[in-house]
Amino acid sequence: MVEFLPQLLTLAGVMLLACISPGPDFIAVTSHSLLGRRFGLGAALGVGAACAIWAALAVFGFGVVLSRISWAYDILRLVGAAYLVYLGLRMLHGLRHGGGVPEVTQAEVGESGRAAALWPSARRGFLVGMTNPKSAAFFGSLFVTVLPVGAPHGVYAATVAIVAGVALGWFSTLAVIFSSRSVRKVYARLRRPFDALMGAALIGLGVRLAAGR
Repeated sequence: MVEFLPQLLTLAGVMLLACISPGPDFIAVTSHSLLGRRFGLGAALGVGAACAIWAALAVFGFGVVLSRISWAYDILRLVGAAYLVYLGLRMLHGLRHGGGVPEVTQAEVGESGRAAALWPSARRGFLVGMTNPKSAAFFGSLFVTVLPVGAPHGVYAATVAIVAGVALGWFSTLAVIFSSRSVRKVYARLRRPFDALMGAALIGLGVRLAAGR
């Protein structure tokens, strides 16, 4: 395992850079975090789980296969695009009722719903991560490029653990930052323009995903 340490460190670095790059996962986690830490951590957990699953599928070559089967890739791409547009439209629609993350109910926001808030947010974060076909292509190409052919099974297991750990670590950090009292105070003053910007960004990402390849 030690002899593969440089490759594993390279993979961790590339994964961190990919997480830092703004995209649907970033918007999903930050927008949920502004409602509270449990919401943000839930979304981070869902995104991290999706990354782990895509990484595991890439180990078996699914990502490369999916990127080469045009109709399967297109179906996943359009489903992902539709979901992003749906979230964006729900966020814009929520501006009439004071803003907020799509599908987050008052019961979840309320004191009695805090314990349950983690799982709906995790589900939404997971769906955002799993309906992004670029994840399949990214992990497939990353593993093929970084990992040597015929690496031991332990190395592949370590890569999945690294991907999950980096994703969960980064997005959990974002959740903690954006759910802090100071950030939420700023959000409270700028909620409507911020939610409008987030909703428009989600719709824009969805349209871009639908139009691209």
